[in-house]
Amino acid sequence: MSTTNTGGGTPQHSEVSTAYLDQLDEEREAAMRQSIHPGSSFSGAPSALHDRLEQQVAEGAEEVAALMLDLGEHPEVAFEEHRSAAAIAAVLEAHGIAAQVGVHGLATAVRAEIPAPTGVGAADGTGAPDGAGSAGGPGAADGSAAGVPTFAILSEYDALPGVGHGCGHNVIAVMGLGAFLALAELAKQDPSAVPGRVVFLGTPAEEGHTGKEHMAREGAFEGLDGAVMAHPYGGYDLADQVWLGRRTLTVEFHGHTAHASAQPFMGRNALDAASLMYQGIGLMRQQTPPSDRIHAVIREGGERASVIPDRARLDLYVRSQRPETLKDLSRRVEDVARGAALMAGVGVTIDWDEHPPSLPVRTNEALTGRWVLAQRRRGRDPLPLGVVSPSLAASTDFGNVSYRIPGIHPLIRIAPAEIALHTREFAAWAVSDEARSAAADGAYGLAATVLDALHDPELARAAAEEFEQAGGAIDVPAYFD
Repeated sequence: MSTTNTGGGTPQHSEVSTAYLDQLDEEREAAMRQSIHPGSSFSGAPSALHDRLEQQVAEGAEEVAALMLDLGEHPEVAFEEHRSAAAIAAVLEAHGIAAQVGVHGLATAVRAEIPAPTGVGAADGTGAPDGAGSAGGPGAADGSAAGVPTFAILSEYDALPGVGHGCGHNVIAVMGLGAFLALAELAKQDPSAVPGRVVFLGTPAEEGHTGKEHMAREGAFEGLDGAVMAHPYGGYDLADQVWLGRRTLTVEFHGHTAHASAQPFMGRNALDAASLMYQGIGLMRQQTPPSDRIHAVIREGGERASVIPDRARLDLYVRSQRPETLKDLSRRVEDVARGAALMAGVGVTIDWDEHPPSLPVRTNEALTGRWVLAQRRRGRDPLPLGVVSPSLAASTDFGNVSYRIPGIHPLIRIAPAEIALHTREFAAWAVSDEARSAAADGAYGLAATVLDALHDPELARAAAEEFEQAGGAIDVPAYFD
């Protein structure tokens, strides 16, 4: 938003145009009239079992809704979600499920499991389909998980500083927890109803960090055939949406101080380099793909105008839609930094990824189709990829999971379309009746997707094959080296 001051008093603010958003709305409405997700051709679990699963979700709805409100009233930022993790663990313990807090290298991570029933994965052929279920990841053949099909359900619960749950992670938390509890109760009544192993993972520090990557490096996703989670959204239910990979970068320029008036020729101005880099990034945007994003701020640039600054610092976010294009964009940004240093005659230090990078989300279509059918059963109809403009894209550390194992990260509506994520307005909707409904619908959808994959060998095999055909697992820690 720009400001003007015409001669005293409070600066006047001009309104930001909504013309582009209005255009996107028109395009989306046109696409919605002719876009229908194809759903799934796989059999999944028996319909009667889905009836029982829905009943379990309904019986637990009040409990998880109360937790959703509690988390909404007590937001905790990344790595500090001690109360939230304890509250989630307490609900698990109340259902007789052992909960571990402080696992996989993070003090506020939570883990619980529904073990596979006796006999699943044994040599008699009752276990996982070929190409699924081993600690080596999808398709591994070493038998290290004894052929037991294993899926994880993920929850997030960190909030935004100063905003609270403006991204709705309190809703994410209870969708995942509600799904896991429904499957646990189903298995308690009839162990054969859940023919595999289900893992609940409470994953901290998504906002501005990469908690799932920290957990992954400590083995959280080993031995899994897939992972599912869902995210709240404004306006629409989406089966899939573009999520950009993200890296962070700090650039420091090192020059020489001098008196800015008496001997400027004896200085080398680090702020000049920072300014040149900032402008160079802006010019480079003209020759980058439309899905690329670069954001930068000059954090330091001197203290007095009479002293040529010998140090300046920029903090940057670099985002792109594919791992390969993110790697290329990273290289180009480094080139701009070095070029700016050369022009200003200063030194430069380039420091990538104070926190681990996040990759884009690779959505598994075989699993997504089952989510779509489950949501239609709940009266929702998730839109396919592309209906909502891919230019409205953010980042999530679930991308790092989706390049290790098959995964889905659909979006579920809790607010009107004009309510944007990461706002106080969205935080208010995250404790609304609409959020309560979404929590139940999402819990059923996640549980149903896992149940279908455990019961349908063809679905599990298709999910694993799709993952391999898309390129298989990436060595995330080493990818940008």
